This record gives sequence, structure tokens and C-alpha cells, in this order.
Amino acid sequence: MASYPKQPAADNADLPGILKKYETVALVLQGGGALGSYQAGVFEALSEVGIQPTWLSGVSIGAINASIIAGNKPENQVSRLKDFWEMVSGHGYGAHLSSFDSLRQLHNMTSAFMTMMSGIPGFFSPRSMNPWSQITGNESASSYYDTSKLFHSLNDLIDWDLLNSQQHRLSVGAVNVQTGNFRYFDTALERLNPKHTMASGALPPAFPSVEIDNDYYWDGGIVSNTPLQYLLEGKKLTNTLVFQVDLFNARGKLPKTMPEVMMRQKDIMYSSRTRNATDRFKRIHNLEIELSHALKRIPKNELTEEDRALLATLDEKSQINVLHLIYHHKEYEGDSKDYEFSKLTMQEHWAAGLEDTRRTLQHRDWLKLPHAKLGMTVHDVHRDFDC
Repeated sequence: MASYPKQPAADNADLPGILKKYETVALVLQGGGALGSYQAGVFEALSEVGIQPTWLSGVSIGAINASIIAGNKPENQVSRLKDFWEMVSGHGYGAHLSSFDSLRQLHNMTSAFMTMMSGIPGFFSPRSMNPWSQITGNESASSYYDTSKLFHSLNDLIDWDLLNSQQHRLSVGAVNVQTGNFRYFDTALERLNPKHTMASGALPPAFPSVEIDNDYYWDGGIVSNTPLQYLLEGKKLTNTLVFQVDLFNARGKLPKTMPEVMMRQKDIMYSSRTRNATDRFKRIHNLEIELSHALKRIPKNELTEEDRALLATLDEKSQINVLHLIYHHKEYEGDSKDYEFSKLTMQEHWAAGLEDTRRTLQHRDWLKLPHAKLGMTVHDVHRDFDC
């Protein structure tokens, strides 16, 4: 087992008082393949201070991480995440070339090439490319890799009875291959099993679609890689603290080489414009609160029945607080960063998630319920201090 940074001593006696103001604490996890160990580091930092999400929502690798958390008791969640990430980064390539970025680039390229050629333990393995299968159209003709190993790995790591027990709400996003419709599988509405988690991570053409109730699903990330919108548009959204963890950064430098172009394209494509979505929801949410205050300044006898009905609806608006954590890649990672599964890189991603979250949690004011006049607030440790 690898070593991970230890939590520095801190006084967290004030946290229960802050968190009790929220009916919901949500952990929202974007897709991003090998980058997902960053999310595991984020969760470990939350676990260190006793923050237990009541709603977990994920897409792709985020769905796998969220399922492992939801399907284990609190005392086992971090160790199960470590079991998964140690397994998938255990393909035998562990060269330690971290002193120079040029050598790390070579390390990462070699590791990514090994992933393409050999697959990942407990996750996926390459199919033999038989030209005849493309003619007959059998199952192996529609993907480059077989993900049956993941089914068994998820069963080994997750207690599905516990996951479906309503102790945590879990929602994972996927897209129907034939209709193109996006769908969330949600424990608040149905019982989930390994297939639902696998469907959320079935990214074509690498992975095959997953059949659920006679429909076939692909990775939700090809439509929307961030499940925050599903949470925010919930019909019964209560006062909510959201930890939104993104693996692709919408902001970046102007690319000057073809590898940089490919990396930048991937960042933009999979970042899903999270900030744009949160900013738009924030504007609408806060305008509705301002409208509520304006209507209350009008004498009651001058309000119409429609005004009163609208005011009753607006009075039910909750306060939303989003803490936005985004993985910032290193220059040497390249466009293969989402399928570069070496143990060295996995540990770096995990440590980055730990560090970013610990820095975020130091700002207690960010955790507090927004003032009723604000309605929704968004904080980002990188944007507020590094950008």
C-alpha cells in the first residue's frame, strides 16, 4: 500500500455547528478517467474532518468513486477507494522519474501506451481485433476493450444493499445510445447495481454500451460531464452545501503545439462549462429571491392571487453554497492524462486533491450558509487565490 500525506493537527470543533444549517451535503464528481484519484483525495480530506455527504452524484469515473463511497460504511470508505486506485494503477509500470518534467513526460507517455496495449487490472482489457467481427457485428465489434472485469471489481468493493439503503442518495448519469437522451439512475427512485455505475462510465468507442432494462447506455460525459445541474434542478432542493469536484479545467493557456492543442481541446470539451452553469443558476436563483423581497414590500391587499401564489413558491427557495474544486494538471501530463494510470501519477493526483480540499476547509466562512439575501454563493480555492 502506498503512503499518503497525513492530516495536520487542526481544531474542527466548529464544523458540526456549521454543517447543521444544511439539510443536504452533496459531493458532485465529474468524469475524467485516471484523473479520478484527485476526487479520492478530496473525499479523504472531507472524511478527515468528519464531513459525510448525504447526496453523491457522479459521471464516468466520478460515478465509480461515488458508488464506492455510497456502498461502504464511513470507516471503510477511504480504504476502499485506496483499494480501487491501487488496483487500477498496479499494471507494473512504476518508474520514478519525477525530478525532471521531460523525464516525467516520457514516463507518462510510456504508461499511457501500456494502458492502450494491455488495459488496466480490474477495469478493462483489450479485445482481439478480428476483422470478421466487423462484418458479423457481434458484441466485440463495437468497442476496443472488454469491461467485464469492472463488474466483478465493483461487486468486490461495494455493498449494494448498503448503497441502496437510503443512508446516502446516489445518482449516476448515462446517455441512451439509441435515443440520445440523458438519464440519471438515482437511488431515490430505483435500486442500483453494478450495471448502472458501469453504464455511466461506458465511454465509446473504447468501452461497450451497457444494457439496462432492454435499453443500452454510454458514458454520460458525452452529453454532460458534470452532474451539478441535476442536483440544482431538483424539485425539492433544500439548503445545500455542494462540493463540486472537476477534473478538467475550462481555463488554460493558448496552445502552441499539436499536443497542447489536443490537451486543450479535451479540457474544454469535458469541463462542461461548470462555471457558466453555476453562474447562470446563481443569477436566476438570486433574482428570484430579490423578487420575493420586492413582493413582500407591496401591501398585501394590493397583491393578486397570482402574486400570492408566486410569493409562496419563492419563499420556499433554499440557500445553496458551492465549493468548487478543480484539478490543475501539470505541464508534462499531456492529452493522455485521463488514461495514464501509473501509480506515481495516481499518488500525485490523490495528494493534490487532499491539499486543495484542506486549503478550502481552512476558510470556514466559505462553509457557512449563505445569507438569505444572497441565495447562492460559489467559492473556488484556485480562482480566489491563484488566478
